[in-house]
Amino acid sequence: MSSTPISVDLSRLLLAFTIELDNEFERRMAASVPKRPFRVSAVMWSNFLRFVDTGIPVGELPAACGLPKARVLSTLGGMERWGYVSVDTGRTRQERRDGYGSARGLKADWLVRPTVVGAAAQEIWPSLFDEIEERWSARFGRRAVAEVRKACLPLVEPLPEYLPIVAGTNGMVSDVANGPASASEPVPLSAHLAQVLLAYTLAFEHEAPLSLPLAENVVRVLTAEDVDVREVPVAAAVSPEAVSMSLTYLVRQGLADGTKVVRLTDAGLAAKESARATHADVTRDWAAHHGRPALDRLRSATREFVEQRNGSRPRLAVGLEPHPEGWRASGRYLAQTERVLADPFTGLPRHPMVLHRGGWPDGS
Repeated sequence: MSSTPISVDLSRLLLAFTIELDNEFERRMAASVPKRPFRVSAVMWSNFLRFVDTGIPVGELPAACGLPKARVLSTLGGMERWGYVSVDTGRTRQERRDGYGSARGLKADWLVRPTVVGAAAQEIWPSLFDEIEERWSARFGRRAVAEVRKACLPLVEPLPEYLPIVAGTNGMVSDVANGPASASEPVPLSAHLAQVLLAYTLAFEHEAPLSLPLAENVVRVLTAEDVDVREVPVAAAVSPEAVSMSLTYLVRQGLADGTKVVRLTDAGLAAKESARATHADVTRDWAAHHGRPALDRLRSATREFVEQRNGSRPRLAVGLEPHPEGWRASGRYLAQTERVLADPFTGLPRHPMVLHRGGWPDGS
């Protein structure tokens, strides 16, 4: 069996599925809504908008989403600012509330409703999960897709259907509350992958000195030697903004040093080594709890996707090309997209880094 942590293969599958879904969602939204809406990821559906439905009080959202109140209200502010939801304050005149577009000033009895844009998104998103899974069945084989679902089931826990948004203030640790109030029906393949990966992430972060997205992406490519900060985004496979957020935290914690060039301190090197050892600890604990056969089955099922190729091209890259007017095909994001298409194993991060601006899980 591979020595690569099972979290890495789970991450690659989840990220590839999400990017393909996000690209198709963006294309359909552009055709459905006259004015191009702010682009957001499927994370915003899985962990937020599906719970809004036709309307929900602000105070009920955190329990429905299964995420900490502060994170849910911050997401609410963003989705309000981006035009997907509105907050009904009960006033007869519809004026922008004090704190519009943020978590500030929200009251528990105010009602959150989808806007025209939000309602269009609610129409498009649910069926896309099945559609992308059907594409994967055609591309990878129906047996392979069914097997990864079956392999996930013994390890699935009642957690949010996507990894949560992470913040630089606490080192990108995954914060969750209780499980969400309801599951999607039918449960998307992405939800199975995400819930197993999130369970692993929480177990890892319970023991390790670093969060899993920080350890597997940015810290992994840093050493005691100087590294040009401009080279880190390509090496870590996340955006310059994600790298900046990560390095700010690492320097503040005394784990890294430098501005234009960066290196790990002795404490950072020790944390990196400890995080590496934690993978072995979590794997051992999971094998004891779930049984080694269940863990081996999951690893084999995920490797089936990772190892398939179309000639010399990894099959995991097929389906990730954005439409010509998509944001991944334009501007400074194009180079990152081209790296993913050339080789998803180096072009995608080794763990989702879900950032607040749109919820993109690949740290874009």
